[in-house]
Amino acid sequence: MRDYCNDDWLTTLQENNLNGFDDWWGLEADWFEEPNIRRGGWSGVSRVTLGERTVFLKRQEDHVIRTLAHPFNGIPTFVREMQNILAMQAAAVPALNPVYFAERKVNGKQRAILVTEALEGFSPLDEIPREQLSFSARIKLITTAANVVKQLHAHKLVHNCLYPKHLFVRGGDGGFEVHLIDLEKARTALSRDRAMFRDLDTLNRHCRGWTRSDRLRFLLAYLGVDATKDWRELWQRLASRAKDRISREHRNKQDRVV
Repeated sequence: MRDYCNDDWLTTLQENNLNGFDDWWGLEADWFEEPNIRRGGWSGVSRVTLGERTVFLKRQEDHVIRTLAHPFNGIPTFVREMQNILAMQAAAVPALNPVYFAERKVNGKQRAILVTEALEGFSPLDEIPREQLSFSARIKLITTAANVVKQLHAHKLVHNCLYPKHLFVRGGDGGFEVHLIDLEKARTALSRDRAMFRDLDTLNRHCRGWTRSDRLRFLLAYLGVDATKDWRELWQRLASRAKDRISREHRNKQDRVV
């Protein structure tokens, strides 16, 4: 994949002597999260402040995923993530804003760098206490989140790991912004319906702070007033799937106790 550099960041990067792969790779920065050591290599994240702007710097070495096109050596997982970020941009889905991307082979090792703009002022959806929002704010948040997910699926894109913590939220009574993060597992689905059910099932099962009314409002906002699909059928499928999963988890816990 070709190198990428966001034109809006060129001046900031030049002022901080970050002009290419070697500068980013050699940058001294504490780990924001401890590196993941798996897939035969490692991958780590650092939070870096550049003047008045902040980015997340992700570096990895031999942290690869094998694909049909690269079945043996694989490709860095950041390649997939960057491709997905660009796909979100093309589909007008609010997500991460890329600053820099590049990959290199150094002494036989596959290295990759992905830099994204920090979502300042945003919080994960599951960290926003429902009781702290007014009724109107809660409706606005649910509707905004539903519309972002709807836009994703309209382009047959599936997040594939749509937990509440992967919807980053900023705003209040005046309105909300919702951005998607953690896009490594996103892909193109065979159909909009497949993308829809996969992601809505995951989100429905893990939004445990939402009431039944919240979930129904989300579904109705997602489907829209012009939706032709019978929302009752979809609602029943999601509710049944969530009930089955909870029952299995309960049985597994009992088995472990025994």
